[in-house]
Amino acid sequence: MFLPFIALASAAAASYAGYASMSPASQLYGRTVTHGSDPSQMALTFDDGPNDPHTMHLLDVLARHKAKATFFLIGRYVRQRPEIARAVLAAGHEIGNHTYSHPNLVLVSARRLRQELDDCRKALEDALGTKTTLFRPPFGGRRPNVLRTARGMGLSPIMWSVTGYDWNAKSPGAIVDKVGRQVDSRRKPQAEVILLHDGGHLAFGADRSQTVEATRQLLERYAGKEFVSISGLRNATPATL
Repeated sequence: MFLPFIALASAAAASYAGYASMSPASQLYGRTVTHGSDPSQMALTFDDGPNDPHTMHLLDVLARHKAKATFFLIGRYVRQRPEIARAVLAAGHEIGNHTYSHPNLVLVSARRLRQELDDCRKALEDALGTKTTLFRPPFGGRRPNVLRTARGMGLSPIMWSVTGYDWNAKSPGAIVDKVGRQVDSRRKPQAEVILLHDGGHLAFGADRSQTVEATRQLLERYAGKEFVSISGLRNATPATL
């Protein structure tokens, strides 16, 4: 008579485990940075670059507003256009490891996981001449081994607290509205980490012109905030950089 309850409990546990492996806020499989504690700050983050020409256009927008950001770069794109990665660093922004080819790390072997991180690390070091210490898993996918391996390689896992959904937005305004609803509805204000994209994982050259314009609008909408890189967040939560 207990079998249905056992089956139900097992299904619920599996469902929660799946949620925890992909949800940016979940800490079930290990501590990650999701936000900061100072609501006067905001951290814009851009995934899937470098990308021509949109990464460079973003650098122009950020410079005009004296804003800093963090770019999580795909290693194979860095190999393709290392000069864009160098321009990001030269502009004073932070760069993180986003794997070499952007697989869902929940689904790969331990050997492939380490190779993805190491190949991206090498691409970044060859292009930049310096080490990077931040890591964001593609799609947010992680399990305990993903976070353990990343930390063992000297990488701090970084997630996010607000999603811009810019990969399928109909307009820059739609991106800004989605970000604004999440930021402005927070009961306890915090330093939000915003997820946006300057490239696309499927192919180099993805059109991110809407993200560039949305970034400009966000910088103006939240002009009273200090826009910082991840390492510039005060009291990053819940993990410590």
